[in-house]
Amino acid sequence: MKQSINEVINVVKQKQPLIHNITNQVVMNFTANGLYALGALPIMAHERREVAEITAQSDALVLNIGTLTEELLDAMIIAGHEANKKSIPIVFDPVGVAATKFRTQAARQILSELKVSLIRGNAAEISHLAGLKSSMRGVDATAQSNGEMTINQVVKKLNIPIVMTGKTDFIADQSSIFKLSNGSSLLTKVTGAGCLLSSIVAAFLSVNQSEIISATAAVSYFTIAAEKAAKTATSPGQFQIALLDALSELKEADINERLQIEKVSVS
Repeated sequence: MKQSINEVINVVKQKQPLIHNITNQVVMNFTANGLYALGALPIMAHERREVAEITAQSDALVLNIGTLTEELLDAMIIAGHEANKKSIPIVFDPVGVAATKFRTQAARQILSELKVSLIRGNAAEISHLAGLKSSMRGVDATAQSNGEMTINQVVKKLNIPIVMTGKTDFIADQSSIFKLSNGSSLLTKVTGAGCLLSSIVAAFLSVNQSEIISATAAVSYFTIAAEKAAKTATSPGQFQIALLDALSELKEADINERLQIEKVSVS
């Protein structure tokens, strides 16, 4: 798996994919800088009259409902249809989906109308999408769960590849589940870390047809970069900048040395 992960990372840096992010207002700058640091190219176009054209020129599409409006939902659906038409991968980030009825209904509409390539969220968010018990406070997860059991149930119900992030990260499709134990607790102190990861996953999906290999490579790269950043940064502000630097500077040797990955049995 390490070889496959490094191969995908190298292709991302060579191809510099263009990632269209219809995302929330809180994270746009950090997401754009994170994609640049990785070696990908960001674009954030939200106007309904241009999202189809922008998507058609892009290599992947991210739909993030963190600061959702009716107009933004319409733009997401338009862009998503164009992505499906062009066979462009879509990553859905259901930020705070359980917090309000509007978010829940919007997420259901996205999943019913569009062919989503992968969902990236925390345990509470993806549990709610699958109709399992979950808990939210604002847009943050408060639920504690058995990660292996949760992601196994969610993948079976939604039939969509999943990245479930938390203290331990899980990546799964119908046939495989991988457990990753890299990362830093400082990721929870920086607004938009998960949203940036969703966009990085999209960048990796754009260069490799295997959702689970691409997603595992993306999460590995991101969380190992976080570990490197945490070695020199002890506060959230320092860490945010150090994370961008680590995303830019991470080497294949860092992946080989630090990667903590385990394949989990699928029941």
